[in-house]
Amino acid sequence: MASSALNPKGKFGTTPVFLTAISTILGAIMFLRFGYSVGQVGVYGTIAIVIIGHMVTIPTAMALAEIATNQKVEGGGEYFIISRSFGLTIGAAIGIALYLSQAISVAFYLIAFTEAFKPILPFINGYLPFDISQKVIGIISVLLLAWLMLTKGASSGMTLLYIVVAILGVSLALFFLGNTVPGFVAADSIKWIENKEFFKIFAIIFPAFTGMTAGVGLSGDLRDPKKSIPVGTLAATIIGMVIYIFIAFKLGNSASAAQLADENNQLIMADIALWGPIIPIGLAAATISSALGSVMVAPRTLNAISLDRVIPLPRLNRWLSRLKKTNGEPVNASLITCIIAFFFVLMGDVNAVAEVISMFFMVTYGSICLISLFENFASNPGYRPSFNSRWYISLLGTVMCIALMFKINTAYAISAIVLMIIIYLVLSSYQKKGDMASIFSGVIFQISRNLQVFLQKRKGNADDSWRPSVVAISKDSFDRFATFDLLRWISHRIGFGTYIHHIDGYLSSETRQLGKDDHARLVKMAQISDSSVFVDTMVNPTYKATIYQALQLPGISGQENNMMLLEFNKNQEEGCKEIVENLGLAKAVDYDICILSSSDKDFGFNNEIHIWITSSDYQNANLMIYIAYIILGHPDWSKGGQIKLFAVYPEEDMKEQKSKLLELISTGRLPISANNIEIIPKSEGVTNKEVINERSRDADLTVVGFRYEKVKHDGHSNFMGYDKIGNVLFVNAQKEKEIV
Repeated sequence: MASSALNPKGKFGTTPVFLTAISTILGAIMFLRFGYSVGQVGVYGTIAIVIIGHMVTIPTAMALAEIATNQKVEGGGEYFIISRSFGLTIGAAIGIALYLSQAISVAFYLIAFTEAFKPILPFINGYLPFDISQKVIGIISVLLLAWLMLTKGASSGMTLLYIVVAILGVSLALFFLGNTVPGFVAADSIKWIENKEFFKIFAIIFPAFTGMTAGVGLSGDLRDPKKSIPVGTLAATIIGMVIYIFIAFKLGNSASAAQLADENNQLIMADIALWGPIIPIGLAAATISSALGSVMVAPRTLNAISLDRVIPLPRLNRWLSRLKKTNGEPVNASLITCIIAFFFVLMGDVNAVAEVISMFFMVTYGSICLISLFENFASNPGYRPSFNSRWYISLLGTVMCIALMFKINTAYAISAIVLMIIIYLVLSSYQKKGDMASIFSGVIFQISRNLQVFLQKRKGNADDSWRPSVVAISKDSFDRFATFDLLRWISHRIGFGTYIHHIDGYLSSETRQLGKDDHARLVKMAQISDSSVFVDTMVNPTYKATIYQALQLPGISGQENNMMLLEFNKNQEEGCKEIVENLGLAKAVDYDICILSSSDKDFGFNNEIHIWITSSDYQNANLMIYIAYIILGHPDWSKGGQIKLFAVYPEEDMKEQKSKLLELISTGRLPISANNIEIIPKSEGVTNKEVINERSRDADLTVVGFRYEKVKHDGHSNFMGYDKIGNVLFVNAQKEKEIV
């Protein structure tokens, strides 16, 4: 990954993180809309909004503190954390949406900034030869901010931030020292107002609490991010919550509901403050500091994204990643941010966009909480933060983010999610290689571990229907693919397959490396074929030793292995002999046995499966039918594939056997059409092998049963002589399977 810190030496401490966050939290909404909330839902209703909002922000702040004390947080802040946890593609999809939110937020705060000039605009215009509007003030403001960031950088912005936060502090102090609005009496004090549009009011107020991560964007410019991010972010979040609660009490005890809810007097705080003009000044300070925080953070997010080379335009990546030589500022990313801000300020009204901004921030916060939740669940050894949140707190933050997104505005929530999915799909098509992050591997590992333990405990009491859990062993994995193909078909949906590639030799550093190389090839085979097969290699001096070890393997799926699949080339008799010599091992541990006799014809057109049942196959028949039915369910066979069943019985038994088969079909227990069943009378002097060779020439797979006792007596000849047909699968069931 290419991302690195913007300023390797770091120039900021904890205070800038705190000031950037607190100035964004105590911003435009506090001055312009918080009184409206108290007027609509009362003091306690507004406090409920504050508490519900902080059920998102406090878990997020704690999750940030936890993650930041475990890993080095470089340039990009929230983007860096998300991309290093979820992987570059997912991280970039969220990061681009986050950047757009941060850039548009600059315009949002500047438009709110112009509200501070509303009381004095008539006075100003009285001395000018032409009238200026609030939009003109906004345009001038964004141009000044652009000049400041492009020429001076974040250091001068931080100096200005100290000044505006000081003004903000004075304005709050004078507000709390203020009196009641003229005409207000104590009896008009409002505690609770029932309002059916509670969550609509919540949607207006919630963006006030979303500034607590603003300081994280400075991560690349901090001397000690592991200290500054947790302390600064948590302090700003908690102090901001306390201030908002006190403001709610002050407003509710200083003005009536009607006065607070008056849309024509949004600066009601000025009527309460000890010196009224300080409130517009404080509004200007708060909004310009929020805009300043956003205009410092957004370019750093974009710069970090470009450093990771995830944008599908290499030249654009290089251009956006450039830093100013004199101060290490992301000058090109700052230029793009200012252009976006200018465009939205020119529009003059971003109220509709403001809710979408909130949606992207909610997705970001939910992602951060989810990372903390996953890390706590995954228990990765490398995850050792010095500050620990709790998994249930992170879960609360995740759930609240998702729930509130849809509660605030379902259409905007869906739009935000769809936009990020589109960004993800575009980026993933550009990033050809996958980037599955370790956090997902850890979560999958824990889920797998817990499921296997659960299944093992449950196994003794369960009475589940039979399903195949197959171990396949082959020495010729890269010469003949028939065994692998058969296993992936069987394990497609119903069963589970473990494929073992046998390597001749004694275990050593050389054979171990050979095993690793062959394993990589097997994994690639599994990926290309989109199979659900678990692959592995075994180094042993004999084929028998590999069979012996494989029979003792624990079931990867949580279910014990119950079937072994072996394979030989029908043109090589020695391979068949070797299998026959070792069949006793599988029988000794009660495994069902399948032996694939591979031909040069392979599986042909994957169209017809012929099942041959004889009078001696009463124990094998149902397993043979099951296997054929499972194979036919795979997409490779499902288009036009069919099963044909041939039953060879003495003539005197034909009527009874036909009746049994038709009954199975009529009750739905045998998934074969009656037209595809043929009962053949056994002729004197004609062997079953001859009949099969004649009737199954066009079959793509022929399934034949065998009895172990007969193989012990006659040897490998039971499996030889099927020269006129393609692949043959010989099946021996340990016990009869019930077709249900």
